[in-house]
Amino acid sequence: MTETLPMFPLNSVLFPGLSVPLHVFEDRYRALVHHLLRIDDPAERVFGSVAIREGYEVGDHGAQSLFRIGCKAQLTEIESHDDGSFDVVAVGLERIKLDRLDRGDLFPLGHVTEQPEQTPSVDEDVLERARSTFTAYRMALTEIRTDPYSGTLPRDPTYLSWTLAACAPLPLQDRQALLEADDATDRLVLVTDLLRSELKAMNVIPSLPATEVARTRWSPN
Repeated sequence: MTETLPMFPLNSVLFPGLSVPLHVFEDRYRALVHHLLRIDDPAERVFGSVAIREGYEVGDHGAQSLFRIGCKAQLTEIESHDDGSFDVVAVGLERIKLDRLDRGDLFPLGHVTEQPEQTPSVDEDVLERARSTFTAYRMALTEIRTDPYSGTLPRDPTYLSWTLAACAPLPLQDRQALLEADDATDRLVLVTDLLRSELKAMNVIPSLPATEVARTRWSPN
């Protein structure tokens, strides 16, 4: 199914089922938020997000190249400020493929196709390996900074895969690969291997992960 959505290109990857805070200050994205606020049904206040492959979030010619697989998101919280900017929270919905991006009169418009998640059963060994690896990573990381996750990990394999993908402080290319993985099994295997590589590196050089930038506040500007 093809549809047209307002677009927020980001310097990070948005995952289904996970919330993200966004600070909105650039004119085109403030116009986008105003557009969404004019929609009466909050459930219909949706937009699309794809990660920026090359370039920046700000400026007329900032994003030079975009990834094609991204995520539809729903605006769930909005705080307006006197200077016209917004602090908002959005939650990721289903994956989308960006077929074409138009500048639009006020904000970018994307022509997108839904990318449904495959839901085959996941082997218990894959689930256990993913959980135990992430637990080991959390323990190693809390020795040098705060825990990247709080609470109990989800039992549902698909949501677990998205949670681990979102919490792992990995480079943009790795996070994009996790978003593009065909199903929960592939995603859990990939995130487990990536976290094991991070653990090996941390054991050799006990310092903050080189991908600390992945933890910064996300902004659509």
